[in-house]
Amino acid sequence: MDNMTLIVLLLILMGVAYQLGLTRSRAVASNTTGRMNSRPGYYGWLVALWCGLPALLVFVLWTLLEPAVIRSVVFSQLPPEMSNLSSQQVGNLMQRLGDIASGYGVSGEPAPYEVAAAETLARLRDIGELAKIAVMASLALAGLFIARGRIRPQLRARNHVEKVVNAGLLLCSGVAILTTVGIVFSMFGEAMRFFSFVNPLDFFFGLNWNPRFSSTGHSSYGDFGLLPLLWGTLMISIIALLVAVPVGLMTAIYMSEYAPSWLRSFAKPVIEVLAGIPTIVYGVFALMVVGPFFSNLGDLVGIQIRSTSALTAGFVMGVMIIPFVSSLSDDIISQVPQSLRDGSLGMGATKSETIRQVVLPAALPGIVGAFLLAASRAIGETMIVVLAAGNSPVLHANPFEAVSTVTVTIVNQLTGDTDFASPQSLVAFALGLTLFVITLGLNVVALYIVRKYREQYD
Repeated sequence: MDNMTLIVLLLILMGVAYQLGLTRSRAVASNTTGRMNSRPGYYGWLVALWCGLPALLVFVLWTLLEPAVIRSVVFSQLPPEMSNLSSQQVGNLMQRLGDIASGYGVSGEPAPYEVAAAETLARLRDIGELAKIAVMASLALAGLFIARGRIRPQLRARNHVEKVVNAGLLLCSGVAILTTVGIVFSMFGEAMRFFSFVNPLDFFFGLNWNPRFSSTGHSSYGDFGLLPLLWGTLMISIIALLVAVPVGLMTAIYMSEYAPSWLRSFAKPVIEVLAGIPTIVYGVFALMVVGPFFSNLGDLVGIQIRSTSALTAGFVMGVMIIPFVSSLSDDIISQVPQSLRDGSLGMGATKSETIRQVVLPAALPGIVGAFLLAASRAIGETMIVVLAAGNSPVLHANPFEAVSTVTVTIVNQLTGDTDFASPQSLVAFALGLTLFVITLGLNVVALYIVRKYREQYD
């Protein structure tokens, strides 16, 4: 029985426990003269939680610890010379033993000790599976009957259930926070390894990017100047914002102030569909349609525009982030009280004057926050710039030429057959940490502006 089947059966059992607790609470309520402390549903949930949580805890711990225990027992039966294997060799050997135990074909004739170890592995897996099912079933049934028998009018079932829910919410928040902290520390550690090879000053202020063995660079590892990549990222993001901010803001103003309700209910979801299109689709669209269009347009006016350029990537990225700007700005403008609009119109202002002088100033902090959030989204984009920017890490100010960005370089440095202990690969973590700090700073500034300058309306 696989783990997914066990989880489904446990959920079904929790549903049965809920119904039993619900029935029991109603029976107790009908046989007593006083009032029950909580509603019947809370008693049902309490019984379901007593039934499911202990079994779920055993399932998680068993799943985490069982492989290490089985590996220890299996390796105790192997020849002594197998104790000096590396972690990768241990993994390969366990995979081979697992294939032998499952009856799959393996390369070469299995050695006698491998056959014996595979038989032990299969036996331990079967015993562990049966034991896990037995322990989970015993705990689930015990919790069900104990919780059901504790149902009394004075039992504060709602308080117990809410404590469990609060603990679950806290656990989810902790997982999200710890995941972020883990990502940051992993990038920071690898970035420090990179800076043991390359001077941080050469990285942050270097003007050349050539991460290969070079006799003309600052070191034998090549040139790792960040500025060409950072400027390419900023150039594409600026072009994207020049496209998305006016179009998105004007769309939001029209949707919230001028559009009839039937058009708004239809057009707003259609615009937001743009945010759901995969970025690889935008990248292919930029490479096959927008890039050639700009190149042909440049030929008509006598300007050389490359098909893969900062203009192509920035324009398509701007189209992609239009829904972020328009949707957030629309929601913020709609929150401005109608009384402000009525007061302005009552003083003789026109509708356009009311929007310019009353609505937009009141909503400006939120709109600026929306712009900054859209900018952080543009800075972190990968697939569009991979396909449409041209991947040319050269420092220049011509948007019609190819550029490279931080995200494109991360992809390039971590693909292919590379040594992950070399600075050519470790530089990806330094770039990722830099990009993280930039986007985090933009998000913090956006939240600060929204919280400090937003108006509180009754």
